[in-house]
Amino acid sequence: LGPSGCGKSTLLRLVAGLDAARQGTIAQDGTPIERPDPSRIVVFQDPTLYPWRRVRANVGLGLEARGVARVAQHRVDDALARVGLQDFSNVFPHQLSGGMAQRVALARALVNDPRLLILDEPLGKLDSLTRLTMQAELTALWQRDGFSALLVTHDVEEALFLAQRVIVFGPRPARIVAELRVDLPYPRHRGDPRLAELRHEALRHLGLDASW
Repeated sequence: LGPSGCGKSTLLRLVAGLDAARQGTIAQDGTPIERPDPSRIVVFQDPTLYPWRRVRANVGLGLEARGVARVAQHRVDDALARVGLQDFSNVFPHQLSGGMAQRVALARALVNDPRLLILDEPLGKLDSLTRLTMQAELTALWQRDGFSALLVTHDVEEALFLAQRVIVFGPRPARIVAELRVDLPYPRHRGDPRLAELRHEALRHLGLDASW
């Protein structure tokens, strides 16, 4: 969580292995991260679906790249079922709503059974009602599948609703100004007084508490 341009998305790209660190090291289980790996999958703000490919073919892209698509079609079916799109496998992206397209992007990530799901503002362009629904669905997927998740968001309430730890960045150059632990069980209730306290604390660290 942090202001625009402070380096949040850059950090995600480093963790994903899409960019190389100029200083220091980033490691997974003691092994330096130097390139992308199917155990770490990114879901971006834009679904980035290929418009000429049906939903099923878009979800199976990662399996194709690994040369296992033909023998792993059941994994595509399972991933679509996990995001509630099993009845839309043969439609094209232009036939989907924004929320459905983002579910396809999630299924494309989940089909690889990642250990770490890297979420770069995946709900940022959705309308408010769809966004609330997708937040609950992300929580349910995490509880059911057991992956770890690293989320970038500008939405304080979204961070507190989803996360167990919220790392607050200050303005550029990036630095950590606070770490908030959200010690609440799931499913969470948006009216919980503890969430209101944490929201006020997060806004204070972002320099916005006087506006709320």
